[in-house]
Amino acid sequence: MLPWTQLATATAPDGDTIRLMRRGEEFSIRLSDGNELMNSRLGGSEEALARLALDRLGPRAAPRVLIGGLGMGFTLRAAQAAAPPEARLVVAEIVPELVGWASGPMAEVFGGSLTDPRVEIRIGDVAAEIRGAEAGFDAILLDTDNGPDGLTRPGNDALYGEAGLARMRRTLSAGGILAIWSAAPDAGFTRRLRKAGFDAEAHEVRAGRTKRGARHTIWIAGRGRD
Repeated sequence: MLPWTQLATATAPDGDTIRLMRRGEEFSIRLSDGNELMNSRLGGSEEALARLALDRLGPRAAPRVLIGGLGMGFTLRAAQAAAPPEARLVVAEIVPELVGWASGPMAEVFGGSLTDPRVEIRIGDVAAEIRGAEAGFDAILLDTDNGPDGLTRPGNDALYGEAGLARMRRTLSAGGILAIWSAAPDAGFTRRLRKAGFDAEAHEVRAGRTKRGARHTIWIAGRGRD
């Protein structure tokens, strides 16, 4: 088996080191402790995040979609495939180096997705984008942590608490959709979403693109039209 080669490193806002690794055609982004954040072979659940959200949103001529986390671009590319020509896809990525990796060492993974005129990359915290939104988003897609416990960035706990959910609901347009990715189920979070006024449903999806392998959880939460 081919060995892993380290291609680049970056520093996360909490000071942890993020490493970009490659083995043959496979890429991996890991924390310094070896915990794998994402792998180029396993984008099925991240793609489902966008697909399920935009299916639930339904047809809109020019939807505004906020994507929290660029990662390896799985959610972005799935949103591009599902969104109409007049859509606006805003991606908030807090680690600038990841954007550079997308057009550098991982260019073959991203293809031409970042040159799509519908796409705008913003370097910064998705929570700040939500707080500063001047006009409502039609969908907010969050893949910024291992789940609603804010494991990757402790500061992201504020997104998933009562105040954060209320803020996101206010940011969404009437009938808008909040979608959240998680490595594991959490029945308590489903209840929290519903308590915040969302029509929430948890979906179990495969990590990869086959019917085998690990399962992840995606919450699709409708804002309603009140």
